[in-house]
Amino acid sequence: MLAKRVIACLDVRDGAVVKGVQFQDLARAGDPAELARRYNAEGIDELVILDVTATIENRRALADTIRRVSAELFIPLAVGGGIRSETDAEAALDAGADKVALNSAAIADPSLVTRLSRRYGSQAVVVAIDAKREDARFAVFSRSGSTQTGRDAVAWARQAADAGAGEILLTSIDRDGTRAGFDCEMTAAVSAAVPIPVIASGGAGTFAHFHDVFTAGRADAALAASVFHFQEHAVAALKSFLHERGVPVRQSSC
Repeated sequence: MLAKRVIACLDVRDGAVVKGVQFQDLARAGDPAELARRYNAEGIDELVILDVTATIENRRALADTIRRVSAELFIPLAVGGGIRSETDAEAALDAGADKVALNSAAIADPSLVTRLSRRYGSQAVVVAIDAKREDARFAVFSRSGSTQTGRDAVAWARQAADAGAGEILLTSIDRDGTRAGFDCEMTAAVSAAVPIPVIASGGAGTFAHFHDVFTAGRADAALAASVFHFQEHAVAALKSFLHERGVPVRQSSC
């Protein structure tokens, strides 16, 4: 069985790490390069930078931030926010990213996923899906969770995989920043529908939440922000907790 990945996320605005609840009320949480250095030393498996206002402010992800963060890392780095074209993706990868995450741009033009996967390989292309519960389905939102798209998360994940995405980054808007636990039902539904890895995001608050999403949620990776930023949970301790309960993790990081 492949090892489950533990991923830290840096939500960045104006060059600083921020954190909010359900995509609202963003507050500063530190310097991205300093946090990246700490995570790299602690044994995090991967890092994601999301420029949370790049799309709604109609600008590219911050290349300087990407360069500063990538200089601190010896692990994979994914970058999202403001990746609207092949040129934007090229700029992020040239600045030091290993992967780009597409959200609103992929919804507007799924062929962009295909073009990027052909140019860089599917392993470099992540489709980010922000969704919330609406009756019996999981509705997809774009533009930092502000716009209802009319899409269903499970169906869109299938389409993204077919288009060439190498991974799905699935965020529960309902759980984001709440520390109430991942949406395991939504994660399991998407995981069962696609042949590519699914990264669960939104709601991490305890070690048990990671165990739940790796088992009941069938996630391949789990992403968190504030629980790591404020040093509430050491990465090594989390991995030890998971390993003791039979969840395969990368032992070199424990």
